[in-house]
Amino acid sequence: MDMHAQLHEAGSAARYARSLTSEKKSLLISAFADTVEQNTDDILAINKSEVDAVRTSGVDESQLDRLTLTSDRIKAMVASTRSIAALDDPIGEVLDSWTQDSGINIEKIRVPLGVVAVIYENRPNVTLDSAAIALMSGNACVLRGSSTARETNKSIVAAIHAGLETLDAPTGLVTFIDDVSRDGAKELMQSRGLIDVLIPRGGPSLISAVEEFATVPTIIDGAGNCHVYVDRDADLDVAERVVVNSKTQRTSVCNAAESLVVHVSVADEFIPRISKALGKKDVELVGDRRSVDLSDGVIAAANEDDFATEFLGLKMSVAVVDSLTDAIDWVNKHSTGHTESIITDNPENAAAFMSGVTSAVVMHNTSTRFTDGERFGFGAEIGISTQKLHARGPMALRELTTYQYRVSSEGATV
Repeated sequence: MDMHAQLHEAGSAARYARSLTSEKKSLLISAFADTVEQNTDDILAINKSEVDAVRTSGVDESQLDRLTLTSDRIKAMVASTRSIAALDDPIGEVLDSWTQDSGINIEKIRVPLGVVAVIYENRPNVTLDSAAIALMSGNACVLRGSSTARETNKSIVAAIHAGLETLDAPTGLVTFIDDVSRDGAKELMQSRGLIDVLIPRGGPSLISAVEEFATVPTIIDGAGNCHVYVDRDADLDVAERVVVNSKTQRTSVCNAAESLVVHVSVADEFIPRISKALGKKDVELVGDRRSVDLSDGVIAAANEDDFATEFLGLKMSVAVVDSLTDAIDWVNKHSTGHTESIITDNPENAAAFMSGVTSAVVMHNTSTRFTDGERFGFGAEIGISTQKLHARGPMALRELTTYQYRVSSEGATV
């Protein structure tokens, strides 16, 4: 079936999804969670062959990590899917209601978007997460993965389809585009009238292509140059713990910290300390002149691009600032709008940082690794939006909805 026909089928499935009860959506999601779990061994075998093939091509470790599935990762994917099935259904929620003097009653009701398309690189977990989130929010989803994870994604979708078929649901609810060419991606980006929203999840080249070619509405899942700012009033024990966790707990993900900013009044003590702590984790540090001088040679001199880079590996930039205002300005200049955290025991400074920084998620004394749909209580996410319109931060059920005004009266006329 060609892509045009597949997208028409997805549109029909979206109309089916719109009519489903909460109970039926939960049953469908639980069913394909079961079939994915039952097919774990086959999925792992296919994934291993793809990981081995990619490894020989010399890709970096962060890409391999995002591509790799393990038994524990599939268990976590399945558990996340089941948690989505247990969430409250957002569809039909009354957001507002009022009655006008004319006698008309107006309700603002949450409704599905329709057909949600996701273009993504590596990350086969996105396949299952997207299917569950889209369906629970009353949508059909269209998935187009990368060539490196092609067979893994197909095996997961086949398991999802098997689960849908056990309850006689259309497999068009989860449509897999088996075309990894540039032309195929461009066709999907320009399928206006067939796709209601497109979410790209990938590196700068994918995001640039979407921004250049897409004619369908998009929500950008952007890069994560996340900052941790250590304030003059920080508890340095807390600061060390949060910085190390933010940077090293898992380096290949967008919510890992890439940049450290330190107030000058604590820099003499904290920079040697954090350099030693991160050195034990094999993190390479690059920084501005003051951080280099304070680190006894541990920190190498950075270039300007380093401060705006999402490293996705064991590397981090460091900068020293003279004030909270300078820290806010530094973060806003270099950030990608993802997640920033301030470490401080001063609530006024925390409030000022959170008000002044423009990113989608701002934290206080908290690891940036908490920017995650599951950790926010959403079950999972279909992406993390770094833009300012419609959806920001982890996107889950409510972010895949829009609203509709429903007006009734006793025959009111104008």
